Amino acid sequence: MDGPAPEPRAPRDATAMLAFAALLVLPFLLLALFASPPATVVEPEASESAATVAPPELPATAKDTVILSELGSDDALARNELVAFAAIGPGKPLPFAFRGSAADRLRARDCLALAGMAEAGNDDAGQRAVMQVVLNRVRHPAFAKTVCGAVFEGSQRPTGCQFSFTCDGSLARRYSDASWSAARARAEALLDGVTEPAVGNATHFHADYVYPWWSDQLDKVARVGPHLFFRWRGFWGSRTALSARYGGGEPDPLRLRETALAVAEANPLPTLLQSGTAVRSITSAAIERPAEAAPASPGAGVHFVLVGSGDSPEALVERARSLCTGEGYCRVQGWSEADAIPARLPLSDEARRTLRFSFVAASAGGAEAVFFDCRTFPAPAIGTCLPARP
Repeated sequence: MDGPAPEPRAPRDATAMLAFAALLVLPFLLLALFASPPATVVEPEASESAATVAPPELPATAKDTVILSELGSDDALARNELVAFAAIGPGKPLPFAFRGSAADRLRARDCLALAGMAEAGNDDAGQRAVMQVVLNRVRHPAFAKTVCGAVFEGSQRPTGCQFSFTCDGSLARRYSDASWSAARARAEALLDGVTEPAVGNATHFHADYVYPWWSDQLDKVARVGPHLFFRWRGFWGSRTALSARYGGGEPDPLRLRETALAVAEANPLPTLLQSGTAVRSITSAAIERPAEAAPASPGAGVHFVLVGSGDSPEALVERARSLCTGEGYCRVQGWSEADAIPARLPLSDEARRTLRFSFVAASAGGAEAVFFDCRTFPAPAIGTCLPARP
């Protein structure tokens, strides 16, 4: 016979289970409510979005010329001196990661070495600073993605060259074997990952005696010798923006050089020597020396000019000849620093020590005389070296 149906078994104490679960969850709730959020490390200079501004909208991109100055040399020096260095500084540069063929390596090395010599002469720190800027550009979305491409960028156009030596005829200049060897060694080091902290992530530079239109739109972050170095403001000036991956594919620098020389010859650009604001002439009447020692020079005079290590010696001589078109005595003398140009003759010992170029036009009874400071213009193909002065 069937007995009474058993009562259903009661479930485990639900209240107790809920209490136990609450004890487990409570510490996490308290941590979420009262603990400080985990620190997030954000590089301040890279906090802006890449979409904030596109490279073509920025000042001095690859489509802009970077060599033209709005001011004469004296005014440019004064204006540059008034601009403070940006607090952000040059930043810490990333080592360059070379990925390419053996031919790419040779081309990249030689283009990098050429840029260093043409822009900074034989100065070690100056060459490394210029080379760092070139490699920064290679990794920046606003510029060419090869070393030779970045160096020669814009030189195929009548205006717009990014490095002035590629469009002002300076490519015709020849460098000594010793200069090439030293510059190539510096280039190899940077291609192997050595960096130049002095200029960091700078992508632009110009000499302190010029003032390009874009100068006040970028952050001035460093000085190396006579050159000032700049970064874009915001994201595009940050280290994060230098994100393009180098993959080789270097163009032939000899063809780039031929094209650039042909464009420069067909479309000569104004240079510092040709600019009235960069040339100070002293007429024969102002020469402070005994009258009997002064050569007969009716209408002619002495011209003091500004020259640069990137100038072609042959081109300097031709321009000097163009200043001496008269029949009388004519002399052209050049210094590489605007402050070194003397106010009058005779030359002081300091002016003679810093003289970089001297030209005396041919005249009746006298031959043309051409001299270069061979530390600034190594092994010039024309003229002779000035006597070395301590």
